[in-house]
Amino acid sequence: MKAEAYQDAVRTLNTLQTNANYLEMVKRERGDPQTQLEAMKLYLARSGLQVEDLDQLNIIHITGTKGKGSTCAFTERILRSYGLKTGFFSSPHLVQVRERIRINGQPISSELFTKHFWSLYHRLEETKDDSSCVSMPGYFRFLTLMAFHVFLQEKVDLAVVEVGIGGAYDCTNIIRKPVVCGITSLGIDHTGLLGDTMEKIAWQKGGIFKSGVPAFTVPQPDEPLAVLRDRAQQISCPLYLCPPLQALEEGGPPLTLGLEGEHQRSNAALALQLARCWLQQKGYQDAGELKASRPSLPGQLPLAPVFQPTPHMQQGLRHTEWPGRTQLLRRGPLTWYLDGAHTTSSMQACVRWFRQALHRCQRPDSGSEVRVLLFNSTGDRDSAALLKLLQPCQFDYAIFCPNLAEMASTDNADQQNFTVTLDQVLLRCLTHQQHWSRLHEEQASPDPWSTPSREQGGPASLLLAPHPPHTHSASSLIFSCISHALQWITQGRDPVFQPPSPPRALLAHPVADSGAMVLQEAATVHVLVTGSLHLVGGVLKLLDPSLSQ
Repeated sequence: MKAEAYQDAVRTLNTLQTNANYLEMVKRERGDPQTQLEAMKLYLARSGLQVEDLDQLNIIHITGTKGKGSTCAFTERILRSYGLKTGFFSSPHLVQVRERIRINGQPISSELFTKHFWSLYHRLEETKDDSSCVSMPGYFRFLTLMAFHVFLQEKVDLAVVEVGIGGAYDCTNIIRKPVVCGITSLGIDHTGLLGDTMEKIAWQKGGIFKSGVPAFTVPQPDEPLAVLRDRAQQISCPLYLCPPLQALEEGGPPLTLGLEGEHQRSNAALALQLARCWLQQKGYQDAGELKASRPSLPGQLPLAPVFQPTPHMQQGLRHTEWPGRTQLLRRGPLTWYLDGAHTTSSMQACVRWFRQALHRCQRPDSGSEVRVLLFNSTGDRDSAALLKLLQPCQFDYAIFCPNLAEMASTDNADQQNFTVTLDQVLLRCLTHQQHWSRLHEEQASPDPWSTPSREQGGPASLLLAPHPPHTHSASSLIFSCISHALQWITQGRDPVFQPPSPPRALLAHPVADSGAMVLQEAATVHVLVTGSLHLVGGVLKLLDPSLSQ
């Protein structure tokens, strides 16, 4: 009964609209950003809160293009290590929508989600104005309002709030007085909404700066960094540049991160500054001993302090978990590499992580090693550019499927998406396959990822042992849902993912037939799942049933 009540709440939430609708709506309203923020304040008031009430939440507000979720996760985990009660609002969700609203790192329970959902829904229904054309906020706005209500009622000590899209016009930007703000690495994404240059995107992200509220960012290219600096100066926001993590490690033990990948060091460096600043602003003494400060150069951003991370901070970094980002799952002969990279720069980081992980892997003494790519990309993203970056990984098979866990997902409202038809998403998969085919034909070009090394295969080299690529005709397939794709990839060899026998039609294709034999006989199978966080979420839902509990 409880499960049904939760699913009913999620189905009703889905009618408010999904992300694609939200993006279109924001594009239409973008001309008058103030109207959007005023509308959000009106929804907040109708829900029974004023913007002043949000000051009690002691918010850390974080935006950026790459790594904002990971930075939020590091920051939240560090402060939880101090014994503080944390709230954490993030997007998107991987398996269940309640993952977006967390207390002490855990998604709120189905019961709590259902209770708060209907309480807010009925309150907004009761206060709607007949003259208003929009009586209910959209999907993301509703969840933002709900997070604020949950955090206030649960009496959290602080809330880490991740911006949805952009910053200046994002509905989380009704926050008046955060304790501290952070901007992660910038890149090109959501160009239809935020602009098509790094400078335009930086202007949007800098919109979360508040007068007198400290803000931190990581090294950025000169032009967008100058935009952030000007944005901060205009409103008297003290903006600092984070020193690299290496500077904080000097004279102490190397820091162990719970998230894999070299790019996570930049996110961890920012998280440490945000957590330390929050602790200082709130009068905590144990916030890390200052080391000798490095002077800032004239005309450049002042450097954030170099300090010795405390044992609490070290513990927080070590124990950070953030599923679907540089995540590894080992299952019998299969190793799953899950990363929701969906921009060119995040895909470069993903490829680097994947190749380094393969380089560390022990090669089988006998039998073959097979590499499989499972890919999808949505929205206005350049899938051809993403696939080109994946080429040097030398996959034996590239599998394309929509972000649909199973053909019939009516029993799971969390995975429903009403904005696209099956025909549309399958056509998109066909486009991806065509891009892959063209890239294969051009594969005679040199590998841009090769790392020169005197000693091939030595520690400085990311070059992999020779791995003969298959021709395209034997290398790519499209499946209509994630479950069918996983059934073909695993061939019953994943000890956890054991669905009923696949439909006969799955093996009706000659590539599927011959590939099945290769996968059945392989000593090891490496599967990289990337291109979309929603795809990664669908895969995790099937590989780890406990996430759906």
